[in-house]
Amino acid sequence: QTFPLGLGDGQLYTWTDGLKRKDWHDYGSIQKDALRSGKGEHGKPYPLTEEDHDDSAYRENGFNIFVSNNIALERSLPDIRHANCKHKMYLEKLPNTSIIIPFHNEGWTSLLRTIHSIINRTPDSLIAEIILVDDFSDRGKIK
Repeated sequence: QTFPLGLGDGQLYTWTDGLKRKDWHDYGSIQKDALRSGKGEHGKPYPLTEEDHDDSAYRENGFNIFVSNNIALERSLPDIRHANCKHKMYLEKLPNTSIIIPFHNEGWTSLLRTIHSIINRTPDSLIAEIILVDDFSDRGKIK
């Protein structure tokens, strides 16, 4: 039996194994993300001016925190999945999960961006909780 894939219509399809599957993709969000523009959108480089270059930002965080602080928390990302994965149908009933994010001296904006990405790209019914675990940061507070 053949089934149309990637419709995003919320319909359920029964496979030959008797299990119901659905298209979990949020095509509205995908389309909205595709229209975004700006520095750092779609994973593109953030152009720095001469005065924006600061090696101490790299030493402290392993990346330029100035750039991180100036990229949108809800930025768009390129879809790097294999073409077949873009039309994959998953079981209708999936268990929810706890998402645990350990961090150590993390830059605040990169941590917030991770949380925003999880919330914006995961159906609510699949997230039981998001747990942040500070793995003995020594900065006193998250920057």
